[in-house]
Amino acid sequence: MRILMISAEGPPLQRTAALIDVMDALPAALRARGHDVCVALPFYREIRENLAFKTKNTGIAVDVQVGDKVYPARYLEGRSASGVQLFLVCCDEFFNRDGIYGERGKPYEDNASRFIFFCKAALELSRRLTPQLQILHVHDWPAALVPVFVYAQGLPFKTVLTIHHVADQGSFWGLDFGLTNLPERFFTLHGVEFFGRLNFLKGGILYADKITTVSEHYRREILTPSGGHGLDGVLRENVHRLSAILDGADYKVWNPASDRFLPARYDEKRLRGKQVCRDALLKEMKLASGPRGPVFGMVTRVVQEKGFEILVPLLDRLLWDDVRLIILGEGDPAYETSLAVAARKFPTRFAYQKDYDAKLAHLIEAGMDVSLIPSRFEPAGLSAMYNLKYGALPVARATGGIHEIIEDYDPTSDSGYGFLCYEYSSDAFWDAIKRARQIFGDRNLWTKLMKRAMARNFSWDVSARRYEVLYRELIGASEEAAA
Repeated sequence: MRILMISAEGPPLQRTAALIDVMDALPAALRARGHDVCVALPFYREIRENLAFKTKNTGIAVDVQVGDKVYPARYLEGRSASGVQLFLVCCDEFFNRDGIYGERGKPYEDNASRFIFFCKAALELSRRLTPQLQILHVHDWPAALVPVFVYAQGLPFKTVLTIHHVADQGSFWGLDFGLTNLPERFFTLHGVEFFGRLNFLKGGILYADKITTVSEHYRREILTPSGGHGLDGVLRENVHRLSAILDGADYKVWNPASDRFLPARYDEKRLRGKQVCRDALLKEMKLASGPRGPVFGMVTRVVQEKGFEILVPLLDRLLWDDVRLIILGEGDPAYETSLAVAARKFPTRFAYQKDYDAKLAHLIEAGMDVSLIPSRFEPAGLSAMYNLKYGALPVARATGGIHEIIEDYDPTSDSGYGFLCYEYSSDAFWDAIKRARQIFGDRNLWTKLMKRAMARNFSWDVSARRYEVLYRELIGASEEAAA
C-alpha cells in the first residue's frame, strides 16, 4: 500500500516527545512489511540547522492560499535514521522559528495560519506524488484539517486520523475559519465549528474515514466528559469509526543490549552493565555516588499533564532520603524553575537538565533504578515501555496506556513489576514511591522484578499489523465501491 503520514512532529527533530518516536518507528515497521510509506512534516529551523541531516530539492513548488494571502511552498526530501523517506514542507514565514508551536511557554499567535498552510501544502504534495497515494494518515490537531480538505475537494484518498492527545485540539477564534477558504457550510455544528470557534481536531474526527487512538484505555477515557476535553460528545457520535491501536517500542533504538549511547550494554541475563551505567550516570550529572536508595529518573516534557503538579510538592520529602533523582526535559517555565530551585537545594542528590540530549536520555534510561510517571494523562505510555526494557521499574499513576503496559507488583501472588497508584494526588503517588523504596531494599526480589520487566515485549510489528488491517479495510471498501 502507498501511504503518506502527515505530522507536525517527526524525525529528525530531537526532543522528549512520543509523537517523534512514533513517526520514526511506525513508518519503518510498515516499510518492513512491504508498504511504501513516507512522512510529510514542516521544515523547521531546528531541522535546517541539523548539519547531519541531508536534504535534496524535489523540484516541486506550489502556491498555497490561506485566506486572502498566497504563500509559496517548496518541498525538500530526506531520509530518517531508520531509512524512512521524509518530505519537508518549506515556508520561511511560518517555520523558520525557534519553536514548533511557540516559545517560552506561549503559542505563536498565527498558529491557525501556520497549520492551515501546512495541511494544504501537504495535500498539494499528496496530489503530485507518483504512483498515486492511497492512504493519508494524519496525526493530531496540526494535520487534522487534511481529511476536511480531502472531503471538500472530492480527492481520491482514504484518510486516517490518529489522536495522540485529545486535550490539544487546535482551537482558534471563529474568524480564523476564513483562512481555510472552505465553503461556509463547513463552519456549522456538523463541521469545524465548536462553540463559535474553529476546531481542527473536531474537523478531523468528523471527516476522517477512520479514527484511531493509541491505547484501549485512552479510547475509553476520551469518550467520557472527564477525558474528552469537550470533544467526548463528538467522539461518542463517531465511535463506530474509532478504534485503539497501542503504540510500540522501537527496540532498534531503545534496547540496552545494543544501545550505542551506553558505556556498557546489558540484558535480563547479564545485568552487570546496568551498574556500570548507573555509576556513569551519577558521575555525568555530578551527583554523589553510592546512594543507599534508588536512582530515580524522568525523561519527559515538564508540563502539568505529566504530573508535575503532584510531583513537585514531593521533592523535598523524596530528596531528604539518601536517593538520587535526574530529570531531563523542558516545558512549563514555572515547573522548570521549581526543578532548578530543588536542584540547587540538593546539589549532590538531584540534577535537572532542560535541554534535550539523546545520549543523556539513553543513559538515564539505563542508569536509573526507578522511573517516575505521575502523569495526569498518558495516552500511550511509550516511556514506560522503554523503562521496562532498561530494567527501570516504574512508579506510575494508572491512566491511559499505563494500564496495558505496567502490572502492579502483588507480593501475595508474586506477580507484576511496577508500582501503581490510582488516585491523582501527591499522597497517592508518594505511597507508590514508598512501596518501591521498600522493595528496593531486597536486592534479590528487585532483581527478579527487573528481569520480569525486561522480558516484556511491545514490538512495533504488532501495531503495524493492526494498522495494515485498518488500511486494507479502507482500500478494500474503496475498490469495491469503484467496481
